[in-house]
Amino acid sequence: MEFHDCNCFIGLPANGILRPVRTAGELLAQMDRSGISRGLVWHVAQRDYSAVAGNKLLADAIAGHADRLTGCWAILPTQTPELPGPDELFVQMAKANVRALRAFPRLHRYLLRGECVGTLLEQVVARRVPLMLSVNAACTWEDVYNILAEFTELTAIVCNVGSWGPDRLFRPLFERYPNVCMEISEYILDYGIEDAVRAYGARRLLYGSDFPAADHGGMMLALKHADISDDDKQAIAGGNLDRMLSEVRL
Repeated sequence: MEFHDCNCFIGLPANGILRPVRTAGELLAQMDRSGISRGLVWHVAQRDYSAVAGNKLLADAIAGHADRLTGCWAILPTQTPELPGPDELFVQMAKANVRALRAFPRLHRYLLRGECVGTLLEQVVARRVPLMLSVNAACTWEDVYNILAEFTELTAIVCNVGSWGPDRLFRPLFERYPNVCMEISEYILDYGIEDAVRAYGARRLLYGSDFPAADHGGMMLALKHADISDDDKQAIAGGNLDRMLSEVRL
């Protein structure tokens, strides 16, 4: 299988991470070690320091690696002119090889609601830009449910779902919203992959590692040994993310 990791990050300080990767080069070396072809990557400074500075650090870090690394920028409310307006933001994303966005509302002190980010998300939906929503410290399941109720066609990738009962939380989203997917770095459940594929199809799952907070190999192994077809395995390993990024219109 060819793996395209939808959830990995670089940069310092990475609090609590045993072996952080400082640069894109270090990330690529670890990807080579694990047999991962490409990655959708963000910078830890986007979350822990400043979305503005972190976005620039990420763009600088992945420059020259467009064949293997695609960037993911952080968003902020449009009312505070810290980031460019939507039109200019998408121009800058195209130049920087950035094709996805992330929201950290709980850490960045804003509400993930239309009043705050609606002007941006209207274009995100129209342009089919994936929005990564990490339901650990960054946002909550309630945030995810609320924003999808407002933007029902949003292309959303729910990340870091945890291993304790996520099915009761993500399955209602899969049933109601056609463009919601889940990355599987923490979906540690016997026959979970198989049952989710059987119920909703392989297109709703994406391989992600959360590297370097977790190892690349755990969910690679789980996916390789899952009792699903080879075509479904390849879709989850990288094909679904390839398709989603190819549909982005900047």
